[in-house]
Amino acid sequence: MEPSGQAELVMAFANTLDVEEGTDELTSQAGLARWLDTPRVDAGDHRLALDLRAGIRERLSLDGDADPEIVAAGDAALRELPVQVGLGGRLTPAGSTTAARRALGMLAVAWTHLVITEESQRIKRCAEHSCGWVFWDGSKNRSRRWCSMRVCGNRNKARAFASRQRAAQ
Repeated sequence: MEPSGQAELVMAFANTLDVEEGTDELTSQAGLARWLDTPRVDAGDHRLALDLRAGIRERLSLDGDADPEIVAAGDAALRELPVQVGLGGRLTPAGSTTAARRALGMLAVAWTHLVITEESQRIKRCAEHSCGWVFWDGSKNRSRRWCSMRVCGNRNKARAFASRQRAAQ
């Protein structure tokens, strides 16, 4: 199974933070404006985007120890986005429909699609803490833990082997 366009969008957003490389495409309001392809982003929109990204990344943790405060901040960000549409064609909340919030609303709609279709269960954050890359788990039983077995999985298995060897001595 290949990821949908919504899954690709959510993964790309989550991966604007690269833990291993130490880079963040959304460090500034200008960076977020570039990523969203919007003319301008204000400080409130920037904070909202960072909270949303952090919440999504935290929710995708494989350890099962997601920080509830980070997830709650992400949920609060979702509630501020204009993702509800009335039959009259109006977005709600109507007072906050900046270009940036509409673009972030598309991310919220994509996340909603993933949850409803259960595709969200195939999106994971690499279990290697020094990596944290968000990836698509295309395995039949959804059991992948690392973004790459060759790199992160190998690092983890090598550390476990070395630990067992030290314990045996």
